[in-house]
Amino acid sequence: MEAEKWGRRIRAFRKLKGFTQESFAKELGVSVSILGEIERGNRMPAADFLGRVAFMLNITVEDLTPPDENRE
Repeated sequence: MEAEKWGRRIRAFRKLKGFTQESFAKELGVSVSILGEIERGNRMPAADFLGRVAFMLNITVEDLTPPDENRE
C-alpha cells in the first residue's frame, strides 16, 4: 500500500513535467520495467532513487512524499 502511494505520486509528477516513462527511466539510469514497477506500486523506491527523481523533476523529496507520510 505504501509503495503504491509513492508510485502514484512519482507518476503524477513525471507526467506533470512532461516526461514519458521511457525518457524518464533513461534520465534516471534505470530500466523502464523498474520505473514501471515503482509507479504501479509493486516495488518500494529506495531513498537514493527518490532523491534522483526529485532532482530530475526539480522538486523536493518532501513534494514527492505522500500526504499522510508528512504527518508522522
